[in-house]
Amino acid sequence: MCNACGNPSVPGHWTEAGAATPGDRLRARFHRAGLLDKLLRPYGLTAHDGGMVPGIQLGTLSGSQAIVADLGALWAEAERMLGRPIDPLDPSFLNDD
Repeated sequence: MCNACGNPSVPGHWTEAGAATPGDRLRARFHRAGLLDKLLRPYGLTAHDGGMVPGIQLGTLSGSQAIVADLGALWAEAERMLGRPIDPLDPSFLNDD
């Protein structure tokens, strides 16, 4: 664990349910970032978690970026970047590839 920032975070957030070790929590973060990236690409946004800083890096295809602390902040920032609402549960963007 990093003594400066506490990364990876201690267990307890619902998105890391079942992640018992720091390695499991990192894998869960990477998996979550991959799913978010897949959901956000149709909106022209990207999501990335390099595991080095707490939070998720959200970006536009034109290069604007922001680091958000959690999923609630991610959707709010994504809507701010786009200037319109996003429905993360819209079935037209969910597929099984």
